[in-house]
Amino acid sequence: MLKIGKFNYLQIVQVMAHGAYLDAGQPHGKILLPKKYLPKGFGVDDWLDVFVYFDSEDRLIATTLKPFVEVGGFAHLKIVDVNRVGAFADWGLEKDLLIPFQEQIKKLETGRRYTVHVYRDKSTGRINGSTKIDKFLRPLNQGHYNAGDKVNILIWRKTELGYSAIIDNAYVGMLYNNEIFRPVKYGQQLTAYIKPLRDDDRLDLTLNQTAKQTYQELPERILEWLKQNHGSGNLTDKSSPEDIYATFAVSKSNYKKALGRLFKEKKIDISKDRILLLDQ
Repeated sequence: MLKIGKFNYLQIVQVMAHGAYLDAGQPHGKILLPKKYLPKGFGVDDWLDVFVYFDSEDRLIATTLKPFVEVGGFAHLKIVDVNRVGAFADWGLEKDLLIPFQEQIKKLETGRRYTVHVYRDKSTGRINGSTKIDKFLRPLNQGHYNAGDKVNILIWRKTELGYSAIIDNAYVGMLYNNEIFRPVKYGQQLTAYIKPLRDDDRLDLTLNQTAKQTYQELPERILEWLKQNHGSGNLTDKSSPEDIYATFAVSKSNYKKALGRLFKEKKIDISKDRILLLDQ
């Protein structure tokens, strides 16, 4: 079944001077991949991973370009034009994404960036954007996540307490000011962790792993980092907390504990200004 507004793996069934036609199945039949997007060496019977959307004349069309966001997702997009039908955002494709006026919380301004949800309009089938983010998110956990779960987040909006973030394109959670130890900004995509679950079923987030997760994973991350740096690194137990956090996103205390564990296991050696990976 063809997924409009998403990537599809489709077979080339015909090649013409203006491009290739792909088999989109019933009821869509064949859709065009313009010549400029057809990779060299590809022909009839070959398969391609393509993004399917509507062109300026509302015809289905394929492209090998990768949009910033697919249908069902959220992204921080730049407004490139505003006219009588709405605002238009650059989402990485030739045809800009329409954000109708009725889907705007406030009037959008050309040149500014906003968090946008991409959806298919139920009545027209067209792909549109919306800045009315709340209506597309689930505010309550309802048993989906457990404490300590690793999630992907998009920084959405600033509040008095911290930042609201979109979790895995579906849920909303909170990052608190007093637990943010590095700069964050609107539209930034980060890895976070679910904090202990609340009685009201809302989700709180942290950018730091739990002590148990850090103890289990950090030593292996340090070893991998050393391997990627030819067996030597300049982050020792004397390094600044800022430098340590910038590389491993953990506190200096947890980093020192992990170094001590690796040293006792004779996996590393520690000098005044370097740590060295020992032959295993």
